[in-house]
Amino acid sequence: MGRTPHLSSRLQGFGTTIFAEMSALAAKTNAVNLGQGFPDSDGPIEVLNAAVDAIQAGVNQYPPGPGIADLRVAIAEHQKRFWKLDYDPESEVLVTAGATEAIAASMLSLCETGDEVIVFDPTYDSYGAGISLAGAIMKGVVLRPPPSGTTFEFDPDELRRAFSPKTRLLLLNSPHNPTGKVFTEAELTLIAELCCQHDVIAVTDEVYEHIVFERSHLPLAAFPGMSDRTVTISSGGKTFSCTGWKIGWAVGPAPLITAVRTAKQFLTFVNGAPFQPAIATGLRLGDDFYQSLTSSMKAKRDLLSDLLEAAGFEVFQPEGTYFTTADIRPLGFDNGVDFCLRLPEMAGVVAVPSEVFYQDSRNGATLVRFCFAKSDQTLLEAGRRLADGLNPASG
Repeated sequence: MGRTPHLSSRLQGFGTTIFAEMSALAAKTNAVNLGQGFPDSDGPIEVLNAAVDAIQAGVNQYPPGPGIADLRVAIAEHQKRFWKLDYDPESEVLVTAGATEAIAASMLSLCETGDEVIVFDPTYDSYGAGISLAGAIMKGVVLRPPPSGTTFEFDPDELRRAFSPKTRLLLLNSPHNPTGKVFTEAELTLIAELCCQHDVIAVTDEVYEHIVFERSHLPLAAFPGMSDRTVTISSGGKTFSCTGWKIGWAVGPAPLITAVRTAKQFLTFVNGAPFQPAIATGLRLGDDFYQSLTSSMKAKRDLLSDLLEAAGFEVFQPEGTYFTTADIRPLGFDNGVDFCLRLPEMAGVVAVPSEVFYQDSRNGATLVRFCFAKSDQTLLEAGRRLADGLNPASG
């Protein structure tokens, strides 16, 4: 890829996101879009009505810089209710323009030029850009699929070697996009011990905290020694099926949140005034909503996994998130980018090549990611198209 004229050196190589490219391809070819991670149905009616009520009540001007007070209280209540973590809504909770802004503001405020940030590779695409904008260096620890086809794993010794005197932050995403991995208690214990040993700050992206299947989500901030050195980030977009609202948050000790807020105020300043009380309503929904969300997404995961296996993919069953990763080699392909570019024509379906998430593209060269946060009808139609279009017997 050549250089982009006029673009600063820190953003060279960060062009149009793969999600925008593949969604445009889906629209152009009238393909079923299982690429970009958004649901095809709206969230709970209580949340939608709360936004409408807020607009009609005149909640349409700048909200307070840290976020409206009631949403900050609701976020603190949520952290206590689900994860037994205590935060002061006044000084330890910050509302952001989605988790993406919270991550960028964390990198910009907490890193010096030349600092190293440890990530688990593959990473969501905004991580590298945020780290680069801060003048820091991304250092990846690779997650690899095991031969058994179950969860992705990392080498503990590789993680230990990643820490150096230059390490400033560890950026953790669990449940993990794109692999669907949910980090185990033993893995998180090791991560916490290393962060404490090397005096490293942790920033955790937990936007899929309520979309976890076989195991439980465990916040890193709850582990020994981590409460004073962790910025925990999440959002309402995935939980309440309102990704376009972009209401996220960061919680953590006051000194870290003050630092993040300093950067955040010069990015969006504030956002989403009428959506903030609506997300507060969502966070206070009963346990039945959260249980239904998990069971519904698990059923969709199982449906898509079955359909992908029937079409000939090797499937790595995700433990959480919206996404299933599959290997294309059983179908006779070995280049995920080429496969995804050809898939709309071959089968009328759009997926995302996993190699775009890896620092070393070879680690994900034969993997592709599908989103199952769609209606059963959409998933079944995608499965039918994949089976018809990829079945060698039909060629």
